[in-house]
Amino acid sequence: MTLAAFIDQAARHLRISTRVAVLTGAGVSKESGVPTFRDALDGLWSQYDPTALATPQAFNANPKLVWDFYEFRRTLMRPARPNAGHEALAAMEQRIADFTLITQNVDDLHEQAGSHNIIRLHGRINANRCSANCLGSPTLIDVESFEWNREQGPPGCPHCGQPVRPDVVWFDEVLPLAALDAAKIAATQAQVMLIIGTSGLVSPAADLPRYAKHEGALLIEINPEPSALTDHVDIWLQGASGEVLPRLLAAMAT
Repeated sequence: MTLAAFIDQAARHLRISTRVAVLTGAGVSKESGVPTFRDALDGLWSQYDPTALATPQAFNANPKLVWDFYEFRRTLMRPARPNAGHEALAAMEQRIADFTLITQNVDDLHEQAGSHNIIRLHGRINANRCSANCLGSPTLIDVESFEWNREQGPPGCPHCGQPVRPDVVWFDEVLPLAALDAAKIAATQAQVMLIIGTSGLVSPAADLPRYAKHEGALLIEINPEPSALTDHVDIWLQGASGEVLPRLLAAMAT
């Protein structure tokens, strides 16, 4: 079958589905020019192992180093804008009664595109929280609301004085339980699950399609290259999400 035929097949299932879950990974954001975590380990940062820049232990040992790396990543991400894939997912949400977008990405491109029902598994890089979560988990801190010396690294929490850190999930940390539970519910209740731009290698996010499949969902993958999940899906739409998703959305309307 051709890609067009597979798209038509996928669209037929989506047209009659009222409960759809979507899992997006780094490939979706990369199409908007957002470098992956490892892509950001370039230039001055190429000398560092990822575990020296993205673990609680690294932050405790050298808060300024970790903070500076995340400020660098934020600078790289700032020019990015939603691509046609982000926009197609936002439009799809308007057509499907129960539509949940689960993302592993830490940018806010899905929100910029107009998606609303979003579950964030790995946090949001543009948000910050107290490293001690002194007022509950998470204790979000607006670092623009008070003065602090930006040359010395992260500010102290205005409530307890502990360093403020990016509100992202690092290596050796568990995912936010509320987000993970909500993602599992969405996956197990879905009639169709779209898996887009993810390698399928990182658990527990990679387990969500398996939960969905176990409960009878149809799995549709959109990826330019095979992933660890491709052999388990029902329909593989081979291509970039920014190209395939608009075609899928158009096919749903016919």
